[in-house]
Amino acid sequence: MSKESIELAKKIRKTSVEMVYKAHASHIGGALSMADILAVLYSDVLNQKPEKPDWGKRDRCLLSKGHACVSFYAVLAHKGYYSVEALDTYAQNGSAFLCHTTHHVPGIEISAGSLGHGLPIACGIALGAKIKGEEFKTYVILGDGEMDEGSNWEAFLFGAHHKLSNLCVIIDYNKIQSFGNTNDVLCLEPLERKMKNFNWNVVSVDGHDHDALRQAFEAFNCENEKPTVIIAHTIKGKGVSFMENSLAWHYKSPDEEQYKQAIKEIVG
Repeated sequence: MSKESIELAKKIRKTSVEMVYKAHASHIGGALSMADILAVLYSDVLNQKPEKPDWGKRDRCLLSKGHACVSFYAVLAHKGYYSVEALDTYAQNGSAFLCHTTHHVPGIEISAGSLGHGLPIACGIALGAKIKGEEFKTYVILGDGEMDEGSNWEAFLFGAHHKLSNLCVIIDYNKIQSFGNTNDVLCLEPLERKMKNFNWNVVSVDGHDHDALRQAFEAFNCENEKPTVIIAHTIKGKGVSFMENSLAWHYKSPDEEQYKQAIKEIVG
């Protein structure tokens, strides 16, 4: 297990909670559920240069569930795209660090707010790379609630049809969306079988197991004619006991006591 990715995940969680607390913002549950995914991606997988965020040969990493932006901002800060201190302006007037991701921030490829846009854009990027003979890979993180958007299913069809083997989708499957459990709101199961029937290479993993995530990303092979989808089974609010598996933390901001308890649990 990579010590670097484990430590980075802790930093992502701590910084994310700090940002949400200071800004009285929301969506911390979904930000914490994908912290391990981001930690492994940015420690061990992505070919990028933080000092050159627009480097042409970089792997593209898109966050479609843009409301969970704090953990994405946090990982980029801790990897050197900008200072961690810059995040103190999060959600303030005039700041580039909005409450949904914006491409004006170094390291962020697309602005995201309305759900269901990330995968169609990622398909276009991946197809363009294939046409031009460029070797970078494209990764996109989707929320499970976001899977209710029809645009995603059109894009799944498109990706398989065009054999976008340079495209990897990661579904943050924490089982809770804005109005309840995903399978109560609009059932996704059997998700793995559906993805296989859409002619994608499918890998299901524990989204908090860094070794398993690393192996899943290694299974993403551009020589395969199929695009890859990683179904990452996660826990909403992971790392903070009173936030875990709780719908409330899709919306709530922690008070001072909850903030201190959350930081204590994350730091250990």
